[in-house]
Amino acid sequence: MTHRALRTELCDRLGIDVPVIQAGMGFVARGELCAAVSQAGGLGMIGSASLTADGLRDEIRKVKALTDRPFGVDVLFARRPRGDGRFTSEVEAFLDVVFQERIAVLASGLGDPRTAIPRAHELGMTVMALVGNTRNARRVAESGVDIVVAQGYDGGGHTGRVGTMTLLPAVLDAVDLPVVAAGGIADGRGVAGALAMGAVGVWVGTRFVASEEATAHEKYKARITDIDDEGTIRTRCFSGKPCRMIRNRTTEAWEAPELQQRIEPFPRQFAVVAEWLGEDPYIAGRREGKVEVGALAAGQSSVLIDRVEPARVILERMVHEAEEAFERLAG
Repeated sequence: MTHRALRTELCDRLGIDVPVIQAGMGFVARGELCAAVSQAGGLGMIGSASLTADGLRDEIRKVKALTDRPFGVDVLFARRPRGDGRFTSEVEAFLDVVFQERIAVLASGLGDPRTAIPRAHELGMTVMALVGNTRNARRVAESGVDIVVAQGYDGGGHTGRVGTMTLLPAVLDAVDLPVVAAGGIADGRGVAGALAMGAVGVWVGTRFVASEEATAHEKYKARITDIDDEGTIRTRCFSGKPCRMIRNRTTEAWEAPELQQRIEPFPRQFAVVAEWLGEDPYIAGRREGKVEVGALAAGQSSVLIDRVEPARVILERMVHEAEEAFERLAG
């Protein structure tokens, strides 16, 4: 039986055993990882980025075949809705699949899910949105989301300018909603710290990239276990938005002023950097293991990760370490 401090409002709302959500990472968080985390008692997520609508449906059904536990889908609502309030055709297709498959949780990893929320609530779904500052926390709270995920500067992938230790209490003060902490959390000490500050759970990405079930090249996973606390950089070179990536020759080249001036706004930068590199940097890094040139999202918590393990083992260790932390606090 887990420590009572680990049984939070998030567990009761989502029907999970421990308040750990595996981030919906593009290219990486597919059905096998999602199912493993949910089966182990957390909340697994499928990342829709890089999938087609049919591919997303296949991954959802894979999870359903592997576990009967709740899970979610992360959709990037990054492209502005059209004048009629509808999203781009790609996002609309993802939402159609999510609604048809009756997923437990819809997460917005980037952008505003506002116009999708009424339908999600009609179907009994929980909606959560990631934010990087208090202004956006208030915006998504006003839009009707159920849970706010406060992701600090230290997190991997698209991230803001405020560190988790400052952002989390600021968001807790800014909104009257449950708040999940993200960014820099890779072990049970981070889980205990976030809960002690008032979060109802944690959103964990980088640690689960370095899992056996993650759909990522082994060299990508190994690079996470190798780098230290300065092994990542926040760069706009891959997507046009600030994104924390593992440092390599591509990130170094795009720090030069002449290339900085060439960076296009999201999402046009995807095509710009692909043309410059001569290949898709996301496929190169995450699928082909070209770690010196590819786009490898990772947070500063990489320094805490020294091995690739099954997702269940990762989650169980987090819970054990969090319990030990709470026991130390209690004397």
